[in-house]
Amino acid sequence: MSPEECIFCQIVAGTSQAKIIYQDEEITAFWDQYPAAPVHILIVPNKHIPSINEVAEEDAYLLTKLIFKAREIAEDQGVREKGYRLLFNIGKEGGQSVYHLHLHLFAGKHILVVKD
Repeated sequence: MSPEECIFCQIVAGTSQAKIIYQDEEITAFWDQYPAAPVHILIVPNKHIPSINEVAEEDAYLLTKLIFKAREIAEDQGVREKGYRLLFNIGKEGGQSVYHLHLHLFAGKHILVVKD
C-alpha cells in the first residue's frame, strides 16, 4: 500500500477525518474509529512505516517517542494510575489490519484482542 492509499497517512495529512488529540512534526495520536475499550487511542509516526518489521535504525527513536506520548496521553485521560495497555500488531497473523505502524493505547476495562 502506498502512503497515498494509507488511511493513517491521510489522517496525518488532514485529508481524512479523525478525532486528533495530539500532533507534531513526527507523530499523531487520535481516537480509534472502532474502539475495543472505553479509551482506545492510536499513536502513529507521521512517516509511513508499514510495521515494526520495517523500522530502520535511524527511525528507532520514533518507537520511544510513541511510548512516551502514550504514557502522557494515559495521564491526560486519567488512566495512568489505574492501568492501561499498549499494543503493536505486526503482520496479518499478528492482527495488523492497517499497514502503517501504530501503537494502540487501551484503558477502561480489561480487554483481550484476538484476531483470526
